[in-house]
Amino acid sequence: MEKRELGSTGLQVSLICLGTMTWGEQNTEQEAFEQLDYAVDQGINFIDAAEMYPVPPRAETQGLTETYLGNWLKQRGSRDDLIIASKVAGPGNGLDYLRNGPRLTRQHIREAVQSSLRRLQTDYLDLYQVHWPDRNTNFFGKLGYEHRTDEQMTPIEETLETLDELVRDGLVRHVGLSNETPWGTMRYLQLAEQRGWPRVVSIQNPYNLLNRSFEVGLAEIAHRENVGLLAYSPLAFGVLSGKYLNGQRPENARVTLFSRFSRYTSEQAENATTAYVALAQKHGLTPAQMALAYVNGRDFVTSNIIGATTMAQLKENIDSASVTLSDEVLSGIESIHRRFTYPSP
Repeated sequence: MEKRELGSTGLQVSLICLGTMTWGEQNTEQEAFEQLDYAVDQGINFIDAAEMYPVPPRAETQGLTETYLGNWLKQRGSRDDLIIASKVAGPGNGLDYLRNGPRLTRQHIREAVQSSLRRLQTDYLDLYQVHWPDRNTNFFGKLGYEHRTDEQMTPIEETLETLDELVRDGLVRHVGLSNETPWGTMRYLQLAEQRGWPRVVSIQNPYNLLNRSFEVGLAEIAHRENVGLLAYSPLAFGVLSGKYLNGQRPENARVTLFSRFSRYTSEQAENATTAYVALAQKHGLTPAQMALAYVNGRDFVTSNIIGATTMAQLKENIDSASVTLSDEVLSGIESIHRRFTYPSP
C-alpha cells in the first residue's frame, strides 16, 4: 500500500484510509473488527473516526463507532502501528443531545477530546480535526453563501488556541480541518503563523467525480501550504458504483435507508453517473474502482477515505489502490465532467 506524508509531520499514512461512520448503525462491532483486520492486513495504517459517529447521528448510537474501534485496539494491541484520527463536532446538525449542542469553544473541545480518548482507549490521537465550522458558511453540500451579521460564532482564535493546548498536553499530535472553506483554511494557517500555534496538516472535505468543488479554491492551498486533502465520500454515498441507477434502491444501501443522503441523486447527477459507469465498463473497470482510482491519482490528495458495509465492497475499494487509469480513461472523465458541469447553452 502506497504511503504519503501527512502534511510536514513525518507521519506516513496509507493512500487508502479506513472510514468508520457506518459502525454502530449499518455495521455491528463484529463486522467492524472484520473490516479492521482485513484493512490492516492490506497495509492500511490510517483510520478515521469522529465523536458524532455513526451516521446518521442519533443520541442512542453516538460514540459507538469510537467504542468499537477502541475495543479492537485493546484486543489487537496494535495502537502504535496505526494513525488514528477523530473529530470534534461543530454546532447544529441535530446534535442537541451532545453537550446540549456542540460548539468549538475551549470547554467543548476539551470535553470532546477526553470523551473520544476514553472511548478509543488510547492516551493520544495522531490527528484531531474540526469536523465543521462554528460559523455560517458553505459545507455539507450548501451552495450560495449568505452572510449573517448576527451569527453567534466561536472565534477561530479560541478553537485553535485550545487545539494548541491539546498538543502541548500530549493528547493530540497534529490538528486538521474538515468541511472547511478556503477562507477558513487560510485563517487557521495565518493564526498558526502569527501565534505559534499548531499548523493544520490536512483538510477532510468531500471529493469525487460528481463533486470536484475542492479544485476551485482549496487545491491550490493544498499544494502551496502543504495541507493535503483527506477525501471523503469518494463514491458520492455509493452513487458512483452505479447501484442506484434507473431508480434502483438496493436493500440496506445507504441512500435506500436514509433520506438525508440525497445530495447526489439529482437528474444531472444520475446522467453523469450513467456516463461514468459506461466509461468504466468500456475499459474493463468496475465503476467504483474507476471513481476511487481517479481520487487516488490527484496530486493534492493525501489519503482517500473509503467506507463499506460489506466485505465485498471493502475489498473492491481497497483494491483501487493498485489501479492506474489510462490517459484515455482520464480524457473520458474530463469530457464527462465538462459536459455535466459546464453544459452548453
